[in-house]
Amino acid sequence: MKYRHVNRPGFLLGFIDFFTAGLFFLVYMPAGGLQRELEEILGHKIRPYLQAYLLGVPTLFIYTLVWMANVSDELKNKAEELGIKGPHTSFRHMFLWNMLGCLCFGPMIATQRFFRTLNAIERYYNEKSE
Repeated sequence: MKYRHVNRPGFLLGFIDFFTAGLFFLVYMPAGGLQRELEEILGHKIRPYLQAYLLGVPTLFIYTLVWMANVSDELKNKAEELGIKGPHTSFRHMFLWNMLGCLCFGPMIATQRFFRTLNAIERYYNEKSE
């Protein structure tokens, strides 16, 4: 499959998501095809972001953060498996930047690295398919 979105601006998307308290990704994940792309790259179904978001509400969004950190770790593993040079996202990077860096630009930095890793994987697959 040819991936169309290989240059997603992670910092900008993180900025929008931070100031909408995660509501932006409720729309972006399914409408932007991100959920489908993640499942295709990882090779298995993942819990829809909507469910992770709703389960996060009673847990002060800790569940949502852990869900995203797990997806980040799977992306890191895939990038390493493909031999793509880092730095990559990871569970620790996503979790700590969102928890400890939430008073500054932490969530945007975490989202930037998440999308940098995703973009690199998608570019790799696009080059391989040509």
